[in-house]
Amino acid sequence: MSDVLPQPQQVSSQEDAFFDLGPDTALVAGEGTGRTERWLRATLGAATGLPLAPSAGGGGAIRLALDAGLPDEGYRLVVAPEGVHLTGGDAAGLFWGAQTLRQLLGPNAFRRAPLPDRRWRLPLARIEDAPRFRWRGLMLDVARHFMPKDGVLRYLDLMAAHKLNVLHFHLTDDQGWRVEIKRHPKLTETGSWRARTKYGHRASPLWEDKPHGGYYTQDDIREIVAYAAERHITVVPEIDVPGHSQAAIAAYPELGNTDVIDTTALAVWDTWGVSPNVLAPTDAVLRFYEGVFEELLELFPSEFVHIGGDECPKEQWRSSATAQARIEELALANEDELQAWIIQHFDTWLTERGRRLIGWDEILEGGLAKGAAVASWRGYAGGVAAARAGHDVVMCPEQQVYLDHRQAPGEDEPVPIGFVRTLEDVYRFEPVPAELTPDESGHVIGTQANVWTEVMENQGRVDYQVFPRLAAFAEVAWSALPAPAERDYAAFERRMAAHYRRLDALGVDYRPPAGPLPWQRRPGVLGRPIDGPPPNK
Repeated sequence: MSDVLPQPQQVSSQEDAFFDLGPDTALVAGEGTGRTERWLRATLGAATGLPLAPSAGGGGAIRLALDAGLPDEGYRLVVAPEGVHLTGGDAAGLFWGAQTLRQLLGPNAFRRAPLPDRRWRLPLARIEDAPRFRWRGLMLDVARHFMPKDGVLRYLDLMAAHKLNVLHFHLTDDQGWRVEIKRHPKLTETGSWRARTKYGHRASPLWEDKPHGGYYTQDDIREIVAYAAERHITVVPEIDVPGHSQAAIAAYPELGNTDVIDTTALAVWDTWGVSPNVLAPTDAVLRFYEGVFEELLELFPSEFVHIGGDECPKEQWRSSATAQARIEELALANEDELQAWIIQHFDTWLTERGRRLIGWDEILEGGLAKGAAVASWRGYAGGVAAARAGHDVVMCPEQQVYLDHRQAPGEDEPVPIGFVRTLEDVYRFEPVPAELTPDESGHVIGTQANVWTEVMENQGRVDYQVFPRLAAFAEVAWSALPAPAERDYAAFERRMAAHYRRLDALGVDYRPPAGPLPWQRRPGVLGRPIDGPPPNK
Protein backbone atom coordinates (compact mmCIF):
# COMPACT_ATOMS: atom_id res chain seq x y z
CA MET A 1 0.00 0.00 0.00
CA SER A 2 2.95 2.32 0.54
CA ASP A 3 3.84 2.06 -3.18
CA VAL A 4 1.01 4.21 -4.61
CA LEU A 5 2.25 7.21 -6.59
CA PRO A 6 1.28 10.06 -6.42
CA GLN A 7 0.87 9.70 -2.67
CA PRO A 8 -2.83 9.56 -1.66
CA GLN A 9 -4.25 11.79 1.06
CA GLN A 10 -5.69 9.03 3.26
CA VAL A 11 -4.86 5.32 3.27
CA SER A 12 -5.84 2.53 5.63
CA SER A 13 -5.19 -1.13 4.91
CA GLN A 14 -5.24 -4.65 6.34
CA GLU A 15 -2.06 -6.66 6.23
CA ASP A 16 -2.12 -10.05 4.52
CA ALA A 17 -5.77 -9.72 3.48
CA PHE A 18 -6.79 -9.61 -0.18
CA PHE A 19 -9.59 -9.65 -2.73
CA ASP A 20 -8.69 -12.01 -5.58
CA LEU A 21 -9.78 -11.24 -9.13
CA GLY A 22 -10.68 -14.14 -11.36
CA PRO A 23 -12.61 -15.15 -14.49
CA ASP A 24 -15.93 -14.61 -12.69
CA THR A 25 -15.11 -11.13 -11.34
CA ALA A 26 -17.55 -8.58 -12.75
CA LEU A 27 -17.09 -4.93 -13.66
CA VAL A 28 -20.35 -3.18 -12.80
CA ALA A 29 -20.70 0.41 -14.01
CA GLY A 30 -23.08 2.92 -12.49
CA GLU A 31 -24.58 5.87 -14.32
CA GLY A 32 -22.01 8.29 -15.75
CA THR A 33 -19.05 5.94 -15.34
CA GLY A 34 -18.74 4.78 -18.95
CA ARG A 35 -15.30 6.21 -19.71
CA THR A 36 -13.67 4.53 -16.75
CA GLU A 37 -15.54 1.29 -17.43
CA ARG A 38 -14.23 1.22 -21.01
CA TRP A 39 -10.70 2.03 -19.90
CA LEU A 40 -10.65 -0.58 -17.13
CA ARG A 41 -12.06 -3.34 -19.30
CA ALA A 42 -9.67 -2.56 -22.16
CA THR A 43 -6.54 -1.95 -20.08
CA LEU A 44 -6.88 -4.36 -17.17
CA GLY A 45 -8.60 -6.87 -19.40
CA ALA A 46 -5.59 -6.89 -21.73
CA ALA A 47 -3.07 -7.14 -18.89
CA THR A 48 -4.86 -9.81 -16.87
CA GLY A 49 -6.71 -11.77 -19.55
CA LEU A 50 -9.85 -11.53 -17.42
CA PRO A 51 -13.18 -10.78 -19.14
CA LEU A 52 -14.43 -8.39 -16.40
CA ALA A 53 -17.99 -9.05 -17.56
CA PRO A 54 -20.72 -6.51 -16.72
CA SER A 55 -22.67 -8.95 -14.54
CA ALA A 56 -21.45 -10.84 -11.49
CA GLY A 57 -20.72 -14.53 -11.83
CA GLY A 58 -19.83 -15.44 -8.27
CA GLY A 59 -16.34 -13.97 -8.24
CA GLY A 60 -17.20 -10.65 -6.64
CA ALA A 61 -17.26 -7.35 -8.50
CA ILE A 62 -15.54 -4.05 -9.14
CA ARG A 63 -18.34 -1.51 -8.81
CA LEU A 64 -18.07 1.99 -10.24
CA ALA A 65 -20.17 4.91 -9.04
CA LEU A 66 -20.25 8.70 -8.74
CA ASP A 67 -20.88 10.71 -5.58
CA ALA A 68 -21.11 14.49 -5.88
CA GLY A 69 -20.26 14.74 -2.19
CA LEU A 70 -16.63 13.92 -2.97
CA PRO A 71 -14.24 16.69 -4.13
CA ASP A 72 -13.74 17.56 -7.78
CA GLU A 73 -11.41 14.96 -9.30
CA GLY A 74 -11.46 13.13 -5.96
CA TYR A 75 -12.20 9.46 -5.40
CA ARG A 76 -12.77 6.83 -2.74
CA LEU A 77 -11.47 3.30 -3.27
CA VAL A 78 -12.63 0.54 -0.93
CA VAL A 79 -11.30 -3.00 -1.40
CA ALA A 80 -13.30 -5.46 0.71
CA PRO A 81 -13.36 -9.28 0.84
CA GLU A 82 -16.38 -9.40 -1.47
CA GLY A 83 -15.10 -6.89 -4.03
CA VAL A 84 -14.16 -3.32 -4.89
CA HIS A 85 -16.17 -0.11 -4.62
CA LEU A 86 -14.61 2.73 -6.61
CA THR A 87 -16.45 6.04 -6.30
CA GLY A 88 -15.54 9.33 -7.95
CA GLY A 89 -16.56 12.86 -7.07
CA ASP A 90 -16.95 13.25 -10.84
CA ALA A 91 -16.02 11.26 -13.91
CA ALA A 92 -12.42 12.46 -13.76
CA GLY A 93 -12.05 11.51 -10.11
CA LEU A 94 -13.35 8.02 -10.87
CA PHE A 95 -10.73 7.67 -13.60
CA TRP A 96 -7.92 8.75 -11.28
CA GLY A 97 -9.14 6.18 -8.79
CA ALA A 98 -8.85 3.57 -11.53
CA GLN A 99 -5.19 4.52 -11.92
CA THR A 100 -4.67 3.76 -8.23
CA LEU A 101 -6.53 0.45 -8.61
CA ARG A 102 -4.19 -0.52 -11.43
CA GLN A 103 -1.13 0.26 -9.30
CA LEU A 104 -2.44 -1.92 -6.46
CA LEU A 105 -2.58 -4.90 -8.82
CA GLY A 106 1.19 -4.75 -9.32
CA PRO A 107 3.53 -3.88 -12.20
CA ASN A 108 2.23 -6.64 -14.48
CA ALA A 109 -1.08 -4.76 -14.66
CA PHE A 110 0.84 -2.25 -16.83
CA ARG A 111 1.51 -4.81 -19.56
CA ARG A 112 -0.51 -5.19 -22.76
CA ALA A 113 -0.96 -8.95 -22.58
CA PRO A 114 -1.18 -11.41 -19.68
CA LEU A 115 1.85 -13.29 -18.45
CA PRO A 116 1.27 -16.98 -17.64
CA ASP A 117 0.34 -18.20 -14.16
CA ARG A 118 -0.16 -14.79 -12.60
CA ARG A 119 -2.42 -14.24 -9.59
CA TRP A 120 -4.39 -11.01 -9.53
CA ARG A 121 -5.15 -9.73 -6.06
CA LEU A 122 -5.86 -6.43 -4.37
CA PRO A 123 -4.92 -5.68 -0.75
CA LEU A 124 -7.93 -4.85 1.44
CA ALA A 125 -7.81 -1.10 1.86
CA ARG A 126 -9.63 2.20 1.92
CA ILE A 127 -8.16 5.18 0.06
CA GLU A 128 -9.59 8.69 -0.13
CA ASP A 129 -7.81 11.13 -2.37
CA ALA A 130 -8.11 14.36 -4.35
CA PRO A 131 -5.62 16.58 -6.20
CA ARG A 132 -3.99 19.74 -4.89
CA PHE A 133 -4.06 21.56 -8.27
CA ARG A 134 -6.52 21.54 -11.15
CA TRP A 135 -3.77 22.13 -13.76
CA ARG A 136 -1.24 19.29 -13.62
CA GLY A 137 0.55 19.56 -16.88
CA LEU A 138 3.23 18.37 -19.23
CA MET A 139 4.41 20.66 -22.02
CA LEU A 140 5.59 18.61 -24.99
CA ASP A 141 7.60 20.37 -27.71
CA VAL A 142 6.98 18.61 -31.02
CA ALA A 143 8.25 21.54 -33.10
CA ARG A 144 12.00 21.07 -32.57
CA HIS A 145 11.79 17.32 -33.07
CA PHE A 146 8.55 15.92 -34.40
CA MET A 147 6.89 13.17 -32.38
CA PRO A 148 4.67 10.94 -34.54
CA LYS A 149 1.04 10.61 -33.53
CA ASP A 150 1.46 7.20 -31.91
CA GLY A 151 4.15 8.67 -29.65
CA VAL A 152 1.81 11.44 -28.54
CA LEU A 153 -0.93 8.91 -27.74
CA ARG A 154 1.63 6.92 -25.74
CA TYR A 155 2.54 10.01 -23.74
CA LEU A 156 -1.13 10.65 -23.00
CA ASP A 157 -1.27 7.15 -21.49
CA LEU A 158 1.87 7.87 -19.45
CA MET A 159 0.36 11.13 -18.24
CA ALA A 160 -2.85 9.38 -17.22
CA ALA A 161 -0.87 6.78 -15.28
CA HIS A 162 0.59 9.67 -13.24
CA LYS A 163 -2.73 11.54 -12.82
CA LEU A 164 -1.59 14.47 -14.99
CA ASN A 165 -4.44 16.19 -16.79
CA VAL A 166 -3.12 18.92 -19.16
CA LEU A 167 -1.04 18.34 -22.28
CA HIS A 168 0.41 21.68 -23.35
CA PHE A 169 1.06 20.96 -27.03
CA HIS A 170 3.87 23.16 -28.42
CA LEU A 171 2.99 22.91 -32.11
CA THR A 172 4.99 25.69 -33.80
CA ASP A 173 8.43 27.22 -33.60
CA ASP A 174 11.30 28.43 -35.75
CA GLN A 175 12.24 24.82 -36.54
CA GLY A 176 8.87 23.50 -37.65
CA TRP A 177 5.09 23.96 -37.99
CA ARG A 178 3.24 20.81 -36.93
CA VAL A 179 -0.51 21.29 -37.43
CA GLU A 180 -2.46 21.32 -40.69
CA ILE A 181 -4.20 24.64 -41.40
CA LYS A 182 -6.34 24.14 -44.48
CA ARG A 183 -6.63 27.80 -45.49
CA HIS A 184 -2.82 28.16 -45.30
CA PRO A 185 -1.48 24.88 -46.74
CA LYS A 186 2.13 26.06 -47.10
CA LEU A 187 2.45 26.09 -43.31
CA THR A 188 2.86 22.32 -43.53
CA GLU A 189 3.94 21.95 -47.17
CA THR A 190 6.96 24.17 -46.51
CA GLY A 191 7.00 24.89 -42.79
CA SER A 192 6.84 21.34 -41.44
CA TRP A 193 10.31 20.19 -42.47
CA ARG A 194 13.90 21.39 -42.50
CA ALA A 195 16.79 20.30 -44.67
CA ARG A 196 19.11 19.35 -41.81
CA THR A 197 19.33 19.54 -38.01
CA LYS A 198 21.97 20.66 -35.54
CA TYR A 199 23.04 17.67 -33.43
CA GLY A 200 23.57 18.78 -29.86
CA HIS A 201 23.70 22.37 -28.60
CA ARG A 202 23.82 25.16 -31.19
CA ALA A 203 27.59 25.50 -30.54
CA SER A 204 28.07 21.86 -31.57
CA PRO A 205 29.93 21.31 -34.86
CA LEU A 206 27.78 18.25 -35.58
CA TRP A 207 24.89 18.11 -38.03
CA GLU A 208 22.38 15.47 -38.99
CA ASP A 209 22.43 15.98 -42.74
CA LYS A 210 19.03 14.67 -43.67
CA PRO A 211 15.58 16.26 -43.80
CA HIS A 212 13.54 16.23 -40.61
CA GLY A 213 9.84 16.93 -40.44
CA GLY A 214 6.27 15.85 -39.98
CA TYR A 215 2.91 17.29 -39.01
CA TYR A 216 -0.49 16.27 -37.69
CA THR A 217 -3.46 16.38 -40.02
CA GLN A 218 -6.62 17.85 -38.59
CA ASP A 219 -8.00 14.33 -38.23
CA ASP A 220 -4.83 13.37 -36.33
CA ILE A 221 -5.49 16.27 -33.96
CA ARG A 222 -9.12 15.23 -33.52
CA GLU A 223 -7.94 11.72 -32.65
CA ILE A 224 -5.36 13.02 -30.16
CA VAL A 225 -7.90 15.31 -28.50
CA ALA A 226 -10.50 12.53 -28.29
CA TYR A 227 -7.97 10.05 -26.93
CA ALA A 228 -6.94 12.59 -24.30
CA ALA A 229 -10.56 13.34 -23.37
CA GLU A 230 -11.21 9.62 -22.74
CA ARG A 231 -8.40 9.93 -20.16
CA HIS A 232 -9.68 13.22 -18.72
CA ILE A 233 -6.72 15.11 -20.17
CA THR A 234 -7.18 18.53 -21.74
CA VAL A 235 -4.98 19.38 -24.74
CA VAL A 236 -3.97 23.06 -24.79
CA PRO A 237 -2.50 24.05 -28.18
CA GLU A 238 0.32 26.57 -28.50
CA ILE A 239 0.86 28.66 -31.62
CA ASP A 240 3.81 30.97 -30.95
CA VAL A 241 3.45 34.68 -31.79
CA PRO A 242 5.10 37.07 -32.53
CA GLY A 243 8.51 35.43 -32.02
CA HIS A 244 9.63 31.84 -32.68
CA SER A 245 7.93 32.17 -36.07
CA GLN A 246 10.59 31.53 -38.71
CA ALA A 247 8.93 28.34 -39.97
CA ALA A 248 5.72 30.29 -40.66
CA ILE A 249 7.66 33.11 -42.36
CA ALA A 250 9.54 30.58 -44.50
CA ALA A 251 6.17 29.30 -45.69
CA TYR A 252 4.61 32.76 -46.16
CA PRO A 253 7.36 35.40 -46.49
CA GLU A 254 4.83 38.25 -46.29
CA LEU A 255 4.41 37.49 -42.57
CA GLY A 256 7.90 38.79 -41.84
CA ASN A 257 9.42 42.25 -41.73
CA THR A 258 9.85 42.57 -45.48
CA ASP A 259 11.10 46.15 -45.29
CA VAL A 260 14.10 45.03 -43.23
CA ILE A 261 15.20 41.69 -44.74
CA ASP A 262 14.52 39.56 -47.79
CA THR A 263 12.11 37.14 -46.16
CA THR A 264 11.86 35.09 -49.38
CA ALA A 265 15.38 33.85 -48.66
CA LEU A 266 14.40 32.33 -45.29
CA ALA A 267 14.09 28.60 -44.75
CA VAL A 268 12.81 26.65 -41.78
CA TRP A 269 15.56 27.09 -39.18
CA ASP A 270 17.97 24.19 -38.81
CA THR A 271 19.69 25.21 -35.57
CA TRP A 272 18.68 26.13 -32.02
CA GLY A 273 18.34 29.37 -30.09
CA VAL A 274 16.19 32.44 -30.66
CA SER A 275 15.71 33.46 -34.28
CA PRO A 276 15.73 37.21 -35.02
CA ASN A 277 13.04 36.70 -37.66
CA VAL A 278 9.71 37.66 -36.08
CA LEU A 279 6.25 38.50 -37.34
CA ALA A 280 5.48 41.95 -38.72
CA PRO A 281 2.96 43.96 -36.64
CA THR A 282 0.55 44.47 -39.55
CA ASP A 283 -3.19 44.00 -39.92
CA ALA A 284 -2.56 41.40 -42.61
CA VAL A 285 -0.51 39.31 -40.18
CA LEU A 286 -3.22 39.59 -37.53
CA ARG A 287 -5.84 38.43 -40.04
CA PHE A 288 -3.61 35.51 -41.08
CA TYR A 289 -3.27 34.26 -37.51
CA GLU A 290 -6.95 34.83 -36.76
CA GLY A 291 -7.56 32.34 -39.57
CA VAL A 292 -5.11 29.93 -37.96
CA PHE A 293 -6.84 30.24 -34.60
CA GLU A 294 -10.30 29.88 -36.15
CA GLU A 295 -9.33 26.42 -37.39
CA LEU A 296 -7.62 25.56 -34.09
CA LEU A 297 -10.72 26.41 -32.05
CA GLU A 298 -12.66 23.85 -34.08
CA LEU A 299 -10.07 21.21 -33.22
CA PHE A 300 -9.30 21.99 -29.57
CA PRO A 301 -12.22 22.52 -27.14
CA SER A 302 -9.90 23.61 -24.31
CA GLU A 303 -10.73 26.68 -22.22
CA PHE A 304 -7.18 27.98 -22.70
CA VAL A 305 -5.24 28.64 -25.90
CA HIS A 306 -1.52 29.34 -25.60
CA ILE A 307 -0.06 32.04 -27.85
CA GLY A 308 3.59 31.87 -26.78
CA GLY A 309 4.70 35.48 -26.50
CA ASP A 310 8.21 34.56 -25.36
CA GLU A 311 11.67 35.46 -26.59
CA CYS A 312 10.67 37.95 -29.27
CA PRO A 313 13.75 39.92 -30.39
CA LYS A 314 12.85 43.52 -31.26
CA GLU A 315 15.76 44.40 -33.57
CA GLN A 316 13.79 44.04 -36.80
CA TRP A 317 10.94 46.14 -35.41
CA ARG A 318 13.42 48.86 -34.42
CA SER A 319 14.67 48.95 -38.03
CA SER A 320 11.26 48.59 -39.67
CA ALA A 321 9.49 51.70 -40.92
CA THR A 322 6.25 49.71 -40.87
CA ALA A 323 6.69 48.74 -37.22
CA GLN A 324 7.70 52.24 -36.19
CA ALA A 325 4.68 53.70 -37.98
CA ARG A 326 2.45 51.26 -36.08
CA ILE A 327 4.04 52.35 -32.75
CA GLU A 328 3.37 56.00 -33.62
CA GLU A 329 -0.17 55.29 -34.84
CA LEU A 330 -1.07 53.52 -31.59
CA ALA A 331 0.78 56.05 -29.40
CA LEU A 332 2.89 53.30 -27.89
CA ALA A 333 6.05 53.97 -25.90
CA ASN A 334 8.30 51.31 -27.42
CA GLU A 335 8.60 47.90 -29.04
CA ASP A 336 7.69 46.11 -25.80
CA GLU A 337 4.32 47.83 -25.88
CA LEU A 338 3.97 46.86 -29.54
CA GLN A 339 4.34 43.21 -28.55
CA ALA A 340 1.83 43.74 -25.75
CA TRP A 341 -0.59 45.24 -28.28
CA ILE A 342 -0.37 42.07 -30.39
CA ILE A 343 -0.97 39.88 -27.32
CA GLN A 344 -3.90 42.05 -26.22
CA HIS A 345 -5.40 41.76 -29.70
CA PHE A 346 -5.50 37.97 -29.47
CA ASP A 347 -6.64 38.08 -25.85
CA THR A 348 -9.70 40.10 -26.93
CA TRP A 349 -10.22 37.91 -29.99
CA LEU A 350 -10.16 34.69 -27.95
CA THR A 351 -12.34 36.14 -25.17
CA GLU A 352 -15.01 37.07 -27.71
CA ARG A 353 -15.10 33.39 -28.68
CA GLY A 354 -15.40 32.07 -25.15
CA ARG A 355 -11.76 31.10 -24.73
CA ARG A 356 -8.93 32.32 -22.53
CA LEU A 357 -5.43 33.30 -23.55
CA ILE A 358 -2.38 31.95 -21.75
CA GLY A 359 1.19 32.92 -22.61
CA TRP A 360 4.73 32.78 -21.30
CA ASP A 361 5.64 35.38 -18.71
CA GLU A 362 7.04 37.80 -21.31
CA ILE A 363 3.45 38.82 -21.92
CA LEU A 364 3.83 40.84 -18.72
CA GLU A 365 6.21 43.18 -20.57
CA GLY A 366 4.55 46.30 -21.88
CA GLY A 367 1.35 45.61 -19.93
CA LEU A 368 -0.46 42.37 -19.16
CA ALA A 369 -3.42 41.63 -21.36
CA LYS A 370 -6.76 41.70 -19.57
CA GLY A 371 -8.00 38.21 -18.81
CA ALA A 372 -4.75 36.49 -19.74
CA ALA A 373 -3.14 33.78 -17.67
CA VAL A 374 0.62 33.46 -17.31
CA ALA A 375 2.89 30.42 -17.60
CA SER A 376 5.80 31.53 -15.42
CA TRP A 377 9.00 30.03 -16.86
CA ARG A 378 11.75 32.54 -16.03
CA GLY A 379 11.71 31.66 -12.35
CA TYR A 380 8.90 32.56 -9.96
CA ALA A 381 8.94 36.34 -10.41
CA GLY A 382 6.57 36.54 -13.36
CA GLY A 383 4.06 34.30 -11.64
CA VAL A 384 4.26 36.32 -8.43
CA ALA A 385 3.65 39.58 -10.32
CA ALA A 386 0.75 38.08 -12.27
CA ALA A 387 -0.91 36.55 -9.18
CA ARG A 388 -0.62 39.85 -7.31
CA ALA A 389 -2.31 41.55 -10.25
CA GLY A 390 -5.19 39.07 -10.05
CA HIS A 391 -4.24 36.87 -13.02
CA ASP A 392 -4.18 33.08 -13.00
CA VAL A 393 -0.77 31.45 -13.08
CA VAL A 394 0.69 28.09 -14.10
CA MET A 395 4.07 27.67 -12.42
CA CYS A 396 6.76 26.08 -14.61
CA PRO A 397 10.07 27.74 -13.67
CA GLU A 398 13.03 26.78 -15.81
CA GLN A 399 15.26 26.37 -12.79
CA GLN A 400 12.99 23.69 -11.33
CA VAL A 401 10.93 21.77 -13.88
CA TYR A 402 12.57 22.03 -17.30
CA LEU A 403 13.12 18.34 -17.98
CA ASP A 404 15.53 18.99 -20.85
CA HIS A 405 18.01 20.09 -18.15
CA ARG A 406 20.59 17.47 -17.18
CA GLN A 407 19.84 15.03 -14.37
CA ALA A 408 23.37 14.67 -12.96
CA PRO A 409 26.79 16.33 -13.28
CA GLY A 410 28.56 13.20 -14.56
CA GLU A 411 30.45 13.14 -17.86
CA ASP A 412 28.26 10.26 -19.07
CA GLU A 413 25.09 12.37 -18.87
CA PRO A 414 23.91 12.62 -22.49
CA VAL A 415 23.94 16.05 -24.18
CA PRO A 416 24.16 17.99 -20.91
CA ILE A 417 21.89 21.03 -20.98
CA GLY A 418 21.36 23.69 -18.31
CA PHE A 419 21.34 23.16 -14.58
CA VAL A 420 21.59 19.86 -12.75
CA ARG A 421 18.07 18.94 -11.72
CA THR A 422 17.99 15.59 -9.95
CA LEU A 423 14.99 13.46 -9.08
CA GLU A 424 15.19 14.83 -5.54
CA ASP A 425 15.37 18.42 -6.81
CA VAL A 426 12.12 17.94 -8.71
CA TYR A 427 10.52 16.26 -5.70
CA ARG A 428 11.33 19.33 -3.59
CA PHE A 429 9.86 21.79 -6.10
CA GLU A 430 7.13 23.98 -4.60
CA PRO A 431 4.74 25.60 -7.11
CA VAL A 432 3.31 28.26 -4.74
CA PRO A 433 5.82 30.94 -3.71
CA ALA A 434 5.88 31.59 0.03
CA GLU A 435 5.62 35.36 -0.45
CA LEU A 436 2.09 35.16 -1.85
CA THR A 437 -0.88 35.80 0.42
CA PRO A 438 -3.62 33.14 0.62
CA ASP A 439 -5.78 35.14 -1.81
CA GLU A 440 -2.89 35.58 -4.23
CA SER A 441 -1.98 31.90 -3.92
CA GLY A 442 -5.45 31.04 -5.14
CA HIS A 443 -4.43 32.37 -8.55
CA VAL A 444 -1.80 29.63 -8.88
CA ILE A 445 -4.11 27.23 -10.70
CA GLY A 446 -1.43 24.65 -11.17
CA THR A 447 1.95 23.65 -12.45
CA GLN A 448 3.55 21.87 -15.38
CA ALA A 449 6.86 20.32 -16.37
CA ASN A 450 8.27 21.47 -19.71
CA VAL A 451 10.02 19.23 -22.23
CA TRP A 452 11.94 21.13 -24.93
CA THR A 453 13.23 18.69 -27.53
CA GLU A 454 16.21 20.34 -29.23
CA VAL A 455 18.48 17.51 -28.02
CA MET A 456 15.80 14.79 -27.96
CA GLU A 457 15.78 13.36 -31.45
CA ASN A 458 13.66 10.28 -30.75
CA GLN A 459 11.30 8.64 -28.27
CA GLY A 460 14.11 7.06 -26.25
CA ARG A 461 15.75 10.42 -25.66
CA VAL A 462 12.44 11.97 -24.60
CA ASP A 463 11.81 9.07 -22.21
CA TYR A 464 15.29 9.42 -20.72
CA GLN A 465 14.89 13.14 -20.00
CA VAL A 466 11.30 12.91 -18.75
CA PHE A 467 11.49 9.84 -16.52
CA PRO A 468 11.76 9.23 -13.65
CA ARG A 469 11.53 12.96 -12.90
CA LEU A 470 7.95 13.23 -14.18
CA ALA A 471 6.91 10.82 -11.42
CA ALA A 472 8.32 13.19 -8.79
CA PHE A 473 6.66 16.14 -10.50
CA ALA A 474 3.32 14.30 -10.62
CA GLU A 475 3.42 13.85 -6.85
CA VAL A 476 4.18 17.54 -6.35
CA ALA A 477 1.26 18.49 -8.60
CA TRP A 478 -1.24 16.04 -7.07
CA SER A 479 -0.41 15.41 -3.44
CA ALA A 480 -0.75 17.67 -0.41
CA LEU A 481 2.94 17.57 0.50
CA PRO A 482 4.65 19.44 3.34
CA ALA A 483 7.14 22.24 2.74
CA PRO A 484 10.02 21.18 0.46
CA ALA A 485 12.61 20.82 3.23
CA GLU A 486 10.23 18.60 5.22
CA ARG A 487 9.36 16.17 2.42
CA ASP A 488 10.32 12.57 3.04
CA TYR A 489 12.45 11.88 -0.02
CA ALA A 490 13.63 8.53 1.36
CA ALA A 491 10.01 7.34 1.49
CA PHE A 492 9.46 8.60 -2.06
CA GLU A 493 12.55 6.67 -3.21
CA ARG A 494 11.10 3.50 -1.67
CA ARG A 495 7.88 4.01 -3.63
CA MET A 496 9.93 4.71 -6.75
CA ALA A 497 11.57 1.28 -6.40
CA ALA A 498 8.14 -0.20 -7.15
CA HIS A 499 7.35 2.45 -9.75
CA TYR A 500 10.44 1.61 -11.82
CA ARG A 501 8.93 -1.85 -12.33
CA ARG A 502 5.74 -0.24 -13.66
CA LEU A 503 7.81 1.91 -16.04
CA ASP A 504 9.65 -1.23 -17.15
CA ALA A 505 6.33 -2.91 -17.92
CA LEU A 506 5.27 0.16 -19.91
CA GLY A 507 8.51 0.10 -21.91
CA VAL A 508 9.73 3.51 -20.71
CA ASP A 509 13.41 4.13 -21.44
CA TYR A 510 13.96 6.06 -18.19
CA ARG A 511 17.26 7.12 -16.62
CA PRO A 512 18.25 4.43 -14.11
CA PRO A 513 19.12 5.63 -10.58
CA ALA A 514 22.75 4.55 -11.10
CA GLY A 515 23.15 6.60 -14.27
CA PRO A 516 22.73 6.18 -18.02
CA LEU A 517 23.03 2.79 -19.63
CA PRO A 518 25.64 2.50 -22.39
CA TRP A 519 23.12 2.98 -25.20
CA GLN A 520 21.62 6.04 -23.49
CA ARG A 521 24.89 7.99 -23.64
CA ARG A 522 25.82 10.46 -26.39
CA PRO A 523 29.62 10.69 -26.20
CA GLY A 524 31.11 13.67 -27.99
CA VAL A 525 27.81 15.52 -28.51
CA LEU A 526 28.22 19.05 -27.18
CA GLY A 527 25.64 20.33 -24.71
CA ARG A 528 25.27 23.57 -22.75
CA PRO A 529 25.88 22.81 -19.08
CA ILE A 530 25.56 25.65 -16.59
CA ASP A 531 27.84 25.39 -13.59
CA GLY A 532 26.69 26.07 -10.06
CA PRO A 533 23.30 25.76 -8.41
CA PRO A 534 20.30 27.17 -10.29
CA PRO A 535 18.85 30.42 -8.98
CA ASN A 536 15.49 30.01 -7.29
CA LYS A 537 14.01 33.30 -8.49
